[in-house]
Amino acid sequence: MKMLSQNLPRRLLWVALPLLWCAVLASAAGAIYCKHRSRELFVELERLNSGRDELEAEWGRLQLEQSSWSAYAYVENVAATRLAMRIPVSSEVQLPPQAPAPAAAQLRSTQLPSP
Repeated sequence: MKMLSQNLPRRLLWVALPLLWCAVLASAAGAIYCKHRSRELFVELERLNSGRDELEAEWGRLQLEQSSWSAYAYVENVAATRLAMRIPVSSEVQLPPQAPAPAAAQLRSTQLPSP
């Protein structure tokens, strides 16, 4: 019986040591994989950030272009050069005759109480 109790820790050591060694190797492999994956994801993140920065720069250029296209001086220049438009002189301006006010509007204006 005494011999069995002395051999038990030794047998347990022969079983536990390879299991612990495999656990250490698996843990090391897991740490290596996690580090590799985090580097891959970081590279992808930097690539996406670079693309975002390029898109933001293009957006700024497009907003600047839009504001220059809608500027009053540009519109006036295009109207004068391409369309041969000009500001009319006062003798050329014609106003349409003013239509009479509708009856309901006249009725409302006469029924307003005086202050």
